[in-house]
Amino acid sequence: MTSSPTLERSALVINDRQYHFIDLTQFLPLERLQKIPFSLRILLENVALRSPDMLPRFLEMLSGDAPNGEVEFYPDRLMFHDTTCLPALADFAAMRDLTTELGGDASTINPRIPAVLTIDHSVIVESYASASALEDNMRFDFRRNAERYRFIRWAEKSLDNFRVIPPGTGIIHLMNLEAVADVVTVDAHENIPLLHSDCMVATDSHTPMINALGVLGWGVGGLEGQAALVGEPVTLRFPDVIGISVSGQLSPNVSDSDLVLHITRLLRETGVVGKFVEFTGPSLHAMPVESRATIANMAPEYGATVVFFPFDERSAEYVNTTGRSEEKQALIRGYMQAQRLWRSEKTPQPEFTQLIELDLSDIEPCMAGPFNPHQQVPLSGAAKSFDDSLPPEARSLSWRHAAYPEPIRQGAVAIAAITSCTTTANPWLIVQAALFARNAARCGLKPKPWVKTSFSPGSRAVTDYLGASGLLAELEKVGFNVTGYGCMTCIGSSGALQPAMEEMVSQGLQAVCVLSGNRNFPRRVNPSLGHGYLTSPALVIAWALAGHMSMDITNVALGYDEQRRPVTVCDLMPEREEVERWIRRAIKRDDYVKRRDAIWLGTPHWQQIAASGSERYPWDAESTYLRRPGYLERLPREPSEPLSLSGARPFLWLGDDVTTDHISPAGAIPAASPAGQWLLAHREDPQDLNLYSTRRSNHEVMVRGAFTNKSLSNRLLPEARRGAGGYAWDAQHQQILPAYEAAQSWLAHGIPLVIFAGERYGAGSSRDWAAKAQALMGVKAVVAQSFERIHRTNLIGMGILPLHITASDAARLPDMDGRENIDFLGLEKIQPGSTSLTMRISRDGGLLGEFALTIVLDSQQELRYLYHGGILPYVVHQTLKRR
Repeated sequence: MTSSPTLERSALVINDRQYHFIDLTQFLPLERLQKIPFSLRILLENVALRSPDMLPRFLEMLSGDAPNGEVEFYPDRLMFHDTTCLPALADFAAMRDLTTELGGDASTINPRIPAVLTIDHSVIVESYASASALEDNMRFDFRRNAERYRFIRWAEKSLDNFRVIPPGTGIIHLMNLEAVADVVTVDAHENIPLLHSDCMVATDSHTPMINALGVLGWGVGGLEGQAALVGEPVTLRFPDVIGISVSGQLSPNVSDSDLVLHITRLLRETGVVGKFVEFTGPSLHAMPVESRATIANMAPEYGATVVFFPFDERSAEYVNTTGRSEEKQALIRGYMQAQRLWRSEKTPQPEFTQLIELDLSDIEPCMAGPFNPHQQVPLSGAAKSFDDSLPPEARSLSWRHAAYPEPIRQGAVAIAAITSCTTTANPWLIVQAALFARNAARCGLKPKPWVKTSFSPGSRAVTDYLGASGLLAELEKVGFNVTGYGCMTCIGSSGALQPAMEEMVSQGLQAVCVLSGNRNFPRRVNPSLGHGYLTSPALVIAWALAGHMSMDITNVALGYDEQRRPVTVCDLMPEREEVERWIRRAIKRDDYVKRRDAIWLGTPHWQQIAASGSERYPWDAESTYLRRPGYLERLPREPSEPLSLSGARPFLWLGDDVTTDHISPAGAIPAASPAGQWLLAHREDPQDLNLYSTRRSNHEVMVRGAFTNKSLSNRLLPEARRGAGGYAWDAQHQQILPAYEAAQSWLAHGIPLVIFAGERYGAGSSRDWAAKAQALMGVKAVVAQSFERIHRTNLIGMGILPLHITASDAARLPDMDGRENIDFLGLEKIQPGSTSLTMRISRDGGLLGEFALTIVLDSQQELRYLYHGGILPYVVHQTLKRR
């Protein structure tokens, strides 16, 4: 390998001020640089600045002269939301304790790069369809979460490089896009400031939304985020970059929601897990940043690491609209153009690993459901897709209830929610919905009485422009009042169904959720709803008016006006030109300018919360929210090298599409659940059990919630018991118990456990508790046909082996029942890249078979994490070493 190139700093004068930057043409001729995808140009700059020793190897991979290998990425900043940050803060507090106990200096445990927490995951849709809904829900939020919020206040005062965007402000990704992202970072530590691209990660899988603004960033698990905060690199394999060439334009009746659901299905079929996706093509210049953000936000739904849109004139317009200063805008323009990161219509098209043509004129109105975001169905076929999901004998069932004036059929819409950063960041979609609501109100139409409606904007700027233009009142006329500024229904904080609906669901009614969010996994939105559909905000309102999924909404009237004339979706949908006129009238730069500083202030509820700082956190042994993490209590004094695993037993044998929601829930904690029973035994009010997502700093609750999803089926159990959810054999093979209780018996005997699964294990949220819970249950390996990227890294971060098995070998696994003995051969030779292993399964001393496995590690860093038993033990040991 050649030696590291010398980094020369080039001068750049912007508004009469001198800056430096690392001109990439010192590493590659301009003609060659212009053929490199824009996302890789930024990655190249990051490697040159932060990992110069790796630069020669990176350039070889870039030119194809070396196979794709490890890349170290050092983000400039990190963002959290509260359900990942609270456990991270608890881990920081515990690591300070451990560092002190092991003879170190606790004050050295601090974020080394700026970290921003956005509190957006705690508020629940409890009050809705009323003028007081927003205040009611905020009052509930602050009453239930006061202890958690005091802990965050302690962290603000006790940790360096840590800031908070308080509750009731907005969603992490929209805050990043509108206000936090610099686009260009100014390193002012030197006499002449150094400019470079804004690079970041966040502990949420939808972080690639920021790629819409030409910022390189992606989602990581909470554990990997913590490592980045203390100076460790985020590692990845040198990525393939899939290009999408955009041509044509959308038809008048097609929305950005239709476009993103089409892309989600297309890219999931293409296979882009772990890859970069970058947009190009002749129509890209006409696509506004808000549309790009809607597409990029859905990256985890098709598995891409990055969904990149190069910075261009539309990006510059967005930077101006969202209130960045004139000085900042000039700096961005000057640097981006000098560094060849500014795309224009004349810019040469880069060379991609694969190029996909996307003609926008081919997109048609659609939805996604009933179980996954990539299940794209034509709008006219939504009813059939629901009917096809039911057994024939169940399709015609209906119920009557005194609470409602008409029969309730299968497919009744129980929840209709305009929610999430995906669509509420898009003014076109929100204004279209508001005009649709206006037209419906003029016809005298209202949602069916059994539908729970809600509107959860991702930013207060959204309600600023809606309120100033009079459009917010139109949404309120049809029951879509603002319920809170947070993720809410999209992450499962939908609150309870109406009591009558809950009663009928318990009797067999298959009710449906329709939302403008990004995920519709069974029972994610609400534990009582196994069916969900994603669609545009306007069509969320349409389905609320219709009240049932089992109808062709394109042909059947939604209702009747005062003259008893039928009213259809087409009658209510505004023309594209009208939507665009209202946007030009409604969106004002001043709305964003006045919010830029206000996002850090919070509501009066937040300002009333006080806490003092200290070097170590004073844990309360009686707390049901904050406990010193149990997975750090048994910290190994020395790393375990080489690795070994033998004498393990199969614990769960699951199917395809086991998501992080299935493994570790985020929604309401049922009183009858193991977690609920623990809380009640610790004197919690049954009305205040709250959400699993708010209890993530209490391992006692979270481990009891693992694998409780009713959709799970354990193939190790007798067939008659398989559909009951997450149940497993105990260590004596005498009882079938809830997964948590069964795991305790295995832990008592010191026997390691293995989970078997199919494709896409760990899809969904970047939930580190999905890995933490498995570790606390004694799981040492997961054998699956494929893993989603973030969950794979989270498993490694907890010292769990993610092992791949081919479909053919999976098909010949023996008919196991939990009594088998499992040994893994070859672990001692694991290296970064792909390593072949052997799994030997036996029972009663007889060999049942040997099976080939592979473990894929992206870096030497991941191997170190496995040796140390996870990221957190590694971080503590490194801190002690530095001392």
